[in-house]
Amino acid sequence: MLSCLILGGCSPLFYLLAMVLPLFSSHTLNPHEHQDHTEKERPKLLLVSFDGFRWDYIYRVPTPNFRSIMDEGVKVEFVENIYITKTYPNHYSMVTGLYAETHGIVANEMYDPALNLSFSMETDSVYDSRWWEQAVPLWVTVQKDGGRSGAAMWPGSDVLIHGMFPTQYLPYNASVSFETRVQWIIDWFSAPKGEAVDFGTLYWEEPDESGHNLGPQSPLMDAIIAGIDEKLGFLINELKKAGLYEKVNLIVTSDHGMTQLSPEKIIELDQYVDRDLYTWVDKSPVVGILPKEGKLDEVYELLVDANPNMVVYRKDNIPEHFHYQHNVRIMPILLEAKEGWTIMQNRDGPFMLGNHGYNNTLRDMQPVFVARGPAFRQNYVKTSMRSVDLYPLMCHILAIKPLPNNGSLLNVQDLLSWEPTTSFTTPTFSTVPPKVNRYSYAPVVGSFIGVVMVLGFLVVYVILVTLKQRPVLKHRSWEMSQPLLQEDLHL
Repeated sequence: MLSCLILGGCSPLFYLLAMVLPLFSSHTLNPHEHQDHTEKERPKLLLVSFDGFRWDYIYRVPTPNFRSIMDEGVKVEFVENIYITKTYPNHYSMVTGLYAETHGIVANEMYDPALNLSFSMETDSVYDSRWWEQAVPLWVTVQKDGGRSGAAMWPGSDVLIHGMFPTQYLPYNASVSFETRVQWIIDWFSAPKGEAVDFGTLYWEEPDESGHNLGPQSPLMDAIIAGIDEKLGFLINELKKAGLYEKVNLIVTSDHGMTQLSPEKIIELDQYVDRDLYTWVDKSPVVGILPKEGKLDEVYELLVDANPNMVVYRKDNIPEHFHYQHNVRIMPILLEAKEGWTIMQNRDGPFMLGNHGYNNTLRDMQPVFVARGPAFRQNYVKTSMRSVDLYPLMCHILAIKPLPNNGSLLNVQDLLSWEPTTSFTTPTFSTVPPKVNRYSYAPVVGSFIGVVMVLGFLVVYVILVTLKQRPVLKHRSWEMSQPLLQEDLHL
């Protein structure tokens, strides 16, 4: 093009058009292109927890609906949940990807010496935001990314956390039926565009309650487990009727398992230490002990070798692999019963035939995990995962950037039907394009710059034409003028 201009073989008007027209791209001619792209529907995800549903319950009785999800999706045989294996800590770990020592919900019953407050799942203390704000649950992250969330009774979802509730939520009420909770979830996912939720959570109290009362080995548990499968079938059918089953990624899991207890396996603390020396903070099988001021060493020495079926830890000696040490809500002394044993102050208290909360590596403490949907592979079985890996997996499915967490997408990427395109060692950034203005100034600026460049070329052209009309100087040559032209043209 430059040689054409210099030799005079191109019309200046032709060159002007050649320079300016390419600047008007298809993007400039179609200002709605970005708008259409940004309005692409977000991925959908529903997380369901059947409290206390142990990993092997699906093999105990016919469970056709669990089997259907496994055949159409994925199953994980061994899920290592977090320590301690209680309801509130594990449900918060699922939606934060954090161990209890980091997210702060370290037990169902807690004492915070910094706040000088006590927490119990049985009281209204659960609605105090201060207990929850050491972490950010997934529904808050979804909403900050511009999405919408809905929660049906998930622990903590009816609490104002970092200034937010879920977009849609049900205040906890155990008397609300599973079918009613499902209907709310369906309505939230089926709402008109711009109002429908992208991420939903659904919680049901069974089979945990029956497991406590009957014990997991009771034959009466067979009907309870079959009933859970029927409830899952109800959810599946409602999703199908609403046209959501092939659109929503469905994860069905639990917080923990359950083990059988015996009245013959009770550890009575009153036999070893006076109650006046300590405060009992959490319940069996992992008991937080708060010694009275100046009594730490005495209480520890009285308990450390008291019973061979109880392990006693000072806080700074709790094994690192439990990830249960670095939080003020973890008490100075921790008592851990061996599997099947119960710690009580004496036998006068209520006794359960089944319980959980034990070491999270025990098989009876492991929950079920199955999933299906457009994000998941079909008929795939994975050997193991950690419950904290669920959070980065859900963030990836929802196409949002995860907050710092203890999980790893690398550990669970094989569950996906596609290979993640982002680095597994760094947080995943949102793949949803940011909103842009309907019209962009970039093409206008580009056109202006092009016109300026063309005018510059025309000035040079005029100078060259003028020079051709003058006599050629004896010592002037093209080689001498070339550097000057390059500098002027910024070549």
